[in-house]
Amino acid sequence: MKDRSIFLFLATALVAGLTSCTTETGETTGTVVERRPNILLAISDDQGHIHAGPYGFAPVRTPTLDRLAEQGVLFNNAFVASPMCTVARASMFTGRNPWENGEAGQHGSHFPATLVSYVDLLEEAGYAVGYTGKSWSPGNWEITGRSRNPGGPEFNDIKLDPKPYTGLFDSDYTRNFQAFLEQKSPDQPFAFVYGAKEPHGPYEKGSGLRAGYTTDGLTLTENFEDKSEEVKRDLLDYFLEIEWFDTHLGQMIDILHERGEFENTLVLVTGDNGSPVPGGKGDLYDLGVHVPLVATWPAKIKPDRVVDDLVSQIDFAPTFLEMAGVEVPAAVTGRSFLDLLLADDNGRLDPSREYVLAGQEKGGHQRNDHLGYPMRSIRTHDYLYIRNFRPERWPRGNAPKPGQETQLDRWRVRRPAEELYKVSEDLFCLNNLAEDATHADALAELRDALEQNLRAQNDPRVLGYGDIYESFPRYMSFKPELQGFKERGEYNPDYLMEIPPEIFVSELYYQALARKNEQPR
Repeated sequence: MKDRSIFLFLATALVAGLTSCTTETGETTGTVVERRPNILLAISDDQGHIHAGPYGFAPVRTPTLDRLAEQGVLFNNAFVASPMCTVARASMFTGRNPWENGEAGQHGSHFPATLVSYVDLLEEAGYAVGYTGKSWSPGNWEITGRSRNPGGPEFNDIKLDPKPYTGLFDSDYTRNFQAFLEQKSPDQPFAFVYGAKEPHGPYEKGSGLRAGYTTDGLTLTENFEDKSEEVKRDLLDYFLEIEWFDTHLGQMIDILHERGEFENTLVLVTGDNGSPVPGGKGDLYDLGVHVPLVATWPAKIKPDRVVDDLVSQIDFAPTFLEMAGVEVPAAVTGRSFLDLLLADDNGRLDPSREYVLAGQEKGGHQRNDHLGYPMRSIRTHDYLYIRNFRPERWPRGNAPKPGQETQLDRWRVRRPAEELYKVSEDLFCLNNLAEDATHADALAELRDALEQNLRAQNDPRVLGYGDIYESFPRYMSFKPELQGFKERGEYNPDYLMEIPPEIFVSELYYQALARKNEQPR
């Protein structure tokens, strides 16, 4: 305990930037303490980069995000580690890819007790921490013995009454943020997560129209096969909830200004996965993993910058820890991008940022026996390569009934084992080049790079133990119409197996395996 206290004192001294002031004659006059920066991480729920004002999308109103992009840096190439919220958020908090996070690498499962969240490390270093709205969710963190959500203490007590639209979450995000600030010590730095539950559905039908949005001039992009007026009106309801997220963010910024804390606060704004549109959320195509990322920190970040480097959300945790002067754990895979934040230039700044990775196992209860559709991807500036591990399955659920195959849109039909898209020219991933000989070199290079990374990070899918994902418990509801295993909160014993120690799972996995092995055969 004593050694731990000494470490925390040294970390605090480092982040405080203790410096001695000297006169012209060299005499020491005292110590100037540079306050440690605050961190406000704002996460929208289901917002891809194409649905944000700074990226040129005019129909949605995001004045706060637009202003922050002008005051700070806009990242053109930011990506989630998974196209589903729970999994992506686990990677944000741990700085690790989904296949390194055990059960937290699967939607709706649990958060292993031994996974370390950057929030806990900052709290140990003296930060006040908390969240409002949604942090790591949905899933079960209590069952592994954690005393609270990996995102910190919850601040959702203050409610909206009434809600302006029924589709909105009832937490008053702004007032809860205010309550958090008021309960911390005045000089204590903070790390807070504003995790709005918007623009996640369900939406109030017609709310977008009532809020002043219009379908006039709204053109649906190439990924939509259904371009009906009804689809457009549904998008308006989605736009309204993006604006709601933006409005509360603006109110929080106002509070920071009033308290004199905006100057020394890193405000990082992003989404937890792509937009809920065809080829978006739940898929590894660009619409599913490419998200907005805007950062301001007036004391340090130069305004009106644009960075094109590839950044993954697993880079958030090491960035926050580095800027706070806290040692980054060796188990963290992500790389700090503090250098990109503090740079003077625009464009591509770090040649070593050659690619980002992403993965997906299950997007919910979609198939009999709660089986998944495992995918992994590697994304460069020019190409996206996707490996589908079970191409015999259908990506959106059980096999369609005979004769219904022709009624499925392009996003629901079976996919090949490999997909390759030149995303620099094909944003919506409509033209698979995997069998095009002119792109054979790119295919081989990316296939090898993905394999090497997954093996280095002990991904069960490439080590021959991928079926453990079919065993992981689900703590959410199951669809009654689907057959097979549907035991809420239980491991599927048919897929439990002995695994090597380098594959990370929670202790609950080994307990379930032991129970299976004790049963008479």
